Amino acid sequence: MKLSDTKATLSFSNGSPSVDLPVYQGTLGPDVIDIRKLYAQTGMFTYDPGFLSTASCQSAITYIDGDKGELLYRGYPIEQLATQCDYLDTCYLLLNGELPNANERDEFHKLIINHTMVHEQMQFFLRGFRRDAHPMAVLTGLVGALSAFYHDSTDIHNAEHRKIAAIRLIAKMPTLVAMAYKYGIGQPYMYPRNDLSYAGNFLRMMFGTPCEEYKVNPVLERALDRIFILHADHEQNASTSTVRLCGSSGTNPYAAIAAGVACLWGPAHGGANEACLNMLEEIQAMGGVAKVGEFMEKVKDKSSGVKLMGFGHRVYKNYDPRAKLMQETCNEVLSELGLENDPLFKLAKELEKIALEDDYFVQRKLYPNVDFYSGIVQRAIGIPVSLFTGIFALARTVGWIAQLNEMLADPEYKIGRPRQLYTGAARRDVKPLDQR
Repeated sequence: MKLSDTKATLSFSNGSPSVDLPVYQGTLGPDVIDIRKLYAQTGMFTYDPGFLSTASCQSAITYIDGDKGELLYRGYPIEQLATQCDYLDTCYLLLNGELPNANERDEFHKLIINHTMVHEQMQFFLRGFRRDAHPMAVLTGLVGALSAFYHDSTDIHNAEHRKIAAIRLIAKMPTLVAMAYKYGIGQPYMYPRNDLSYAGNFLRMMFGTPCEEYKVNPVLERALDRIFILHADHEQNASTSTVRLCGSSGTNPYAAIAAGVACLWGPAHGGANEACLNMLEEIQAMGGVAKVGEFMEKVKDKSSGVKLMGFGHRVYKNYDPRAKLMQETCNEVLSELGLENDPLFKLAKELEKIALEDDYFVQRKLYPNVDFYSGIVQRAIGIPVSLFTGIFALARTVGWIAQLNEMLADPEYKIGRPRQLYTGAARRDVKPLDQR
């Protein structure tokens, strides 16, 4: 970051001396006021619940301009990456800062694909879970348990260990997600195959059985790969911040990523597309397309408590750039599978049409977001709703690792320790029991 010629001055109405604070500039986006010495100089903290105006770190990985509807990975627009690269190219970019050349691409793809198997004993660990356990509960346990199986890559301060852990996590996450799914439905696990692509391999592990050869549908393979790319990273969101905070204590990479998985599980974060599909199911049960207008009127009525899931975004105040790409993929998948007339998908299309044309939603910029379309695509592919967040975790793993490694390589990094505004009881003495 670059020191700006401008300084911020903090003044007080009680006569305390004013304080000059440095201002730093990034490549893009808002400047930041450096308040690291604020407490030492004034005895005060800043107060910012939800970190709405606080930059917790400096990062060169992902940039979002919510007003423009722009998302960049290492400077590259998401639209270009999603149409000209595959997921493993994107992983290489996020980890290394540049897109691979032909040789680097071949080596990296081979390295990931050749490490997709997991320790055989993971199967026995998996059996400790109930069959009806939520896949995210299972996945949190499995990812955390990797540190018990791969002792040679748990030193978070060792660059080589971090590199090995990164490859293992990216490679093995699809296998773990597929194992969690197969365990829940009682089918045998499908071992990964090195002659398939990353997305194709995952589809086979999910939907293949030992009874017959599984043929990967290239349209579904491409759709899943795009879902992975669009969810690979998204700046300092809740789960990424969790991974950074957890990793700042020096814990091993597997534990830090498991913390990210646990955070992602929340319906306000990774569970958004699951909530969107549940909403569609509820509207369908109410009467389907015929009831869409009535449902949207309830959404407009704030006193009704009815929320429109899958529309609008906390960061994007314009159209989510990922949603446009996912919309194309959604139409391709539905056409390929002959599901254009499926009642739930027709319902989703009607919701989309109203939201894009109705002044109420247009004025508030409540456009369909990536969760709206990705949920529809995953359901069409055959992925159960309960596994949607698991797919998200699979895709986001590389972003978490890239962010974690960036933090650890930053000479200014310290263990995370947020402050607070204490509003509890003042100091008091414990009274004897008979006087309480």
